[in-house]
Amino acid sequence: MSPPGMLCVTMQPKPELPAAQFHEWYNNEHGPTRLRLPQIFTNGLRYRANDGKEPTYLAAYDVTAMSHLETETYTTLRANRSPREAETIGQVQVTRYFWDLVAAKQSPLFLPIEKLTNDEAEGTVLVVVQLELKEEADAEAEVVKWYKEEHLDMLSKVPGWLRSRLFKTSSLETGGPTYIWGLHDYAKENGLGGEEHKASMATPWRVRVTDKYANIKDRRSFSLFYAFGPAPRDLSSLSQLPAATSSFKAADAKTTTTNDPKPVIDSYVTTADGLSIPYRLEGNPDPKAPVIAFCNSLLTSLHMWDKFVEILKAKRPQYQILRYDTRGRHAIPSPVPVTLDAVSDDLKSILDALRIPKLDTLIGVSMGGATTLKYALKYPETLSKFIACDFNVASSPANTNAWKERIAVAESKLEDGSPGIKKLAGQTVERWFHPDSMKKDEVVQWMTTQVATNDIEGFRYGCQALWDYDMKAEMKNCQVPGLFVVGEGDGKGALVKAMEGFKANLGQSGAELAIVPAAGHLPMCENPDGFWTAVEKFI
Repeated sequence: MSPPGMLCVTMQPKPELPAAQFHEWYNNEHGPTRLRLPQIFTNGLRYRANDGKEPTYLAAYDVTAMSHLETETYTTLRANRSPREAETIGQVQVTRYFWDLVAAKQSPLFLPIEKLTNDEAEGTVLVVVQLELKEEADAEAEVVKWYKEEHLDMLSKVPGWLRSRLFKTSSLETGGPTYIWGLHDYAKENGLGGEEHKASMATPWRVRVTDKYANIKDRRSFSLFYAFGPAPRDLSSLSQLPAATSSFKAADAKTTTTNDPKPVIDSYVTTADGLSIPYRLEGNPDPKAPVIAFCNSLLTSLHMWDKFVEILKAKRPQYQILRYDTRGRHAIPSPVPVTLDAVSDDLKSILDALRIPKLDTLIGVSMGGATTLKYALKYPETLSKFIACDFNVASSPANTNAWKERIAVAESKLEDGSPGIKKLAGQTVERWFHPDSMKKDEVVQWMTTQVATNDIEGFRYGCQALWDYDMKAEMKNCQVPGLFVVGEGDGKGALVKAMEGFKANLGQSGAELAIVPAAGHLPMCENPDGFWTAVEKFI
């Protein structure tokens, strides 16, 4: 069986290549594309030299089995480079290394670096030692024996030591010499160069190994500066690109980036069951900026928030903004009913893929409001506060029957042969909107088009998240502060009464209920200024 190992790449950009172009390409295209192959790559880490030597940059990918790097799944990534990648990589001196894992030792407190937050991981040190074997028949065995029986144990006594791994040149690289590689992970604060470290380098056994069996060909030291996942998120580098040359669209059109006029990333996350969820990331490009996320209602897209997001970006420029299409908007990988647990897990998957450990605020409406409360109940440690709008904490049999009737309309054919979801769109918007909103033709058409373009099967199974749920008992134990918001005309005022009835049951002290005038079921769409007034003190 093929061993696990590592793909390691050193890079030295040419002086004429702008740093922002190099990093934006790597962080938003090159790296995430590989991390979308979890069967091959378990992580992707970028390091910058701290020893003053070149190459300056190193990227390290742990590989589940080295034979995967010979499969078409991987080789086509390099064969089908985007024009931008080809243009950028042509300005970088690149050396690739393929290594088979031989031995490993780690601290009892060690956590894989990709499991750390960005703040925790940034600055961790990687020492890379290259050993060139001498022409002795048992040279490799003797070097490995010394590492396993003495050197790794002595290194583990160095303050700040986290992990040591021993690799050798992979069997994938035939015809060349075999090298031994030691990779040693240390905390930001460590004892490199101290007494314990010096002792590990001065034993009689080490002297014998370096005299007879191997030369230390190179020793490099790097600091981690970026860990990426399968979802591009680097607004910072994107924001530094000239607007005229910043736009990029992937070959599958599922990822686009631009800094014209402001940095925006549109891409997707794939869930464990194969659902592709589009998302948009924008706002403050600082990688440490607090994040506000939005959950849209059933039958709408992430664009239902467009008008309100423009207000938010102007009023609260300190935030990064994340939107995504809720499960049910698009085709689904398997025809199974959706639950509130499933849609809250979807959000957690998105945050994990973007390496966002905690949201500042989560805002949701309708099914997105129910999702928001469920998420706050299920993942309280990842959320500071939430705003749940125009929703109920429990379903009812009457509501379930109504959804079944709406499915029948969506799946029917109209007299002109067009899908019945067009009819459902008109009915839905009229039911949702306040009478004043129905006078705004542009807004009505905007929302009707969103509903009419929903995937029909996605709707059929997505709406079942609202069929059978009850959070009344759970919400009493909610640990996350929340604000409830409702349009004054939602359900002709019935939902105002319903939300007034359960607002006191949230957590220890209940929640305030803000009522948006001249709005129905989607107040942030119908009266975005009124919605801002309702939430501005909470955000």
